[in-house]
Amino acid sequence: MLSLLLCVSSLLLPLLPFSLAQGSGVKLRLAGAGRAPNEGRVEVFYSGAWGTVCDDEVDINLANVVCRELGYSHSLTWAHSAKFGEGQGLIWLDNVRCTGTERSLAECRSNGWGINDCTHAEDLGVVCSPHGGAPPHVNRVEGSPASLTSAHPPPRPSPRQERTQRPQPETVCTGREKSLLQCQFQEVPLYSVKHTHDAAVRCNVPTTGLETRVRLAGGREPAEGRVEVLMEVGGVQKWGAVCSENWGINEAMVICRQLGFGFASRAHQETWFWPGTQEAAEVVLSGTRCIGTEMSIQQCGRNNHVYCPRGGDGRAAGVTCVETAPDLVLDAQLAQETAYLEDRPLHLLTCANEENCLSSSAARMNWPYGHRRLLRFSSRIMNLGRADFRPRATREAWTWHQCHRHYHSIEVFTHYDLLTLNGTKIAEGHKASFCLEDTYCPDGIQKRYACYNMGEQGISVGCWDTYRHDIDCQWIDITDVKPGEYIFQVEVNPSLDMAESDFQNNVMRCRCKYDGGRVYLFGCHAGEGLT
Repeated sequence: MLSLLLCVSSLLLPLLPFSLAQGSGVKLRLAGAGRAPNEGRVEVFYSGAWGTVCDDEVDINLANVVCRELGYSHSLTWAHSAKFGEGQGLIWLDNVRCTGTERSLAECRSNGWGINDCTHAEDLGVVCSPHGGAPPHVNRVEGSPASLTSAHPPPRPSPRQERTQRPQPETVCTGREKSLLQCQFQEVPLYSVKHTHDAAVRCNVPTTGLETRVRLAGGREPAEGRVEVLMEVGGVQKWGAVCSENWGINEAMVICRQLGFGFASRAHQETWFWPGTQEAAEVVLSGTRCIGTEMSIQQCGRNNHVYCPRGGDGRAAGVTCVETAPDLVLDAQLAQETAYLEDRPLHLLTCANEENCLSSSAARMNWPYGHRRLLRFSSRIMNLGRADFRPRATREAWTWHQCHRHYHSIEVFTHYDLLTLNGTKIAEGHKASFCLEDTYCPDGIQKRYACYNMGEQGISVGCWDTYRHDIDCQWIDITDVKPGEYIFQVEVNPSLDMAESDFQNNVMRCRCKYDGGRVYLFGCHAGEGLT
């Protein structure tokens, strides 16, 4: 996956507009036929006029950004096709895409102000959580008594009212809809549904027959073991082992997906402890190269002729699969807002030099005299997955660093690179993960990891770990870089040492302008915005 993200061609694609309206007086309001202050058609005030937002590409991230900007805690859902009535006049935004970390809708990517191919029949609406109610200045407008009231939620009904208002099954789908919002559903009072009625689903690989062409053998449970595949050998279908040469987490992810076991937590290159079946002792697949999104291992690249220097003597490929996995995402906006230059004296960089956080030219300087020019910034790494992110190494295997007096649990946790516009790396840095911890958790989530006193390290689901701009190695050494325009890139979990449910959102890029005295980051974006 990441090899695609890092390809040069992706760097040459135009960046979608970002942060289009900083300082331009952009405002939001909810309008139309909603029945409560916290629901309605999304309208944007820009350049002296109110306009609507098209519902193309809307998702929960966009809806959350809108609701938070209006003063609510989060979004309950969003509505397509002008559910809250068609607006009039301008359509300001189309194809809006948010990561969910933006502070306002204006910071999300879009086609640009006023650029759209929509009609008002596609006006976007949202329903925000009434908790943490919005301030008075976001009162509703038009079309309903709610527009005449304050933005506080209506009083909660009594338990008797809740019982009498309890809904019957709401949602009816044929199974052919492209979205749940296309199904028939029954409107219910805002407070009549308790979370005991929450619906849930478990998604698996569609039944395509591909699961019959792979199996796991020797494991302690069905979701782990030595990989055995069905391949054509000499015109005959034959079961055999997979060579573990270059076997990694991407290949393991494909195996787990093909079997319907969720995500890969480990890719094993030695499986002597898992005896295979007798009929699959011979290696029938080698040189496997997967992007990670394939539906079967047979769809991955491979050698034309089977060649395996390791052989099948217990070093065949194996996997361990899990139902849930973490997912790390970088906060692009924070890096953009905190970037600056520092000329730091060498005598303050002794520990950083020991950790290889400076470029190679630092070794040729007359220590401790002189200085290095550093591009400093803060980074925030959020775990948006469904399992805690933990270092693979146990605390007994962590490395003590005497100079900084802390333990390294992961050799390299993030890469910081400065690239030319055609993708050539000209400066780099890295941040060793000496302290994975829950720097911040939202309300309702308790911090579980802290590195003080050699505590447990990790990032809980829904929490994030922040590395401030003023700590050692939180920089790129640009002492030897000439003024110009570049690509600033941050990649978390670059070696894929720890499993995640999605590796495609592990890279963040910004445009960088360096004039010799100042540095500017702009257009910062992560994940899908890279392609």
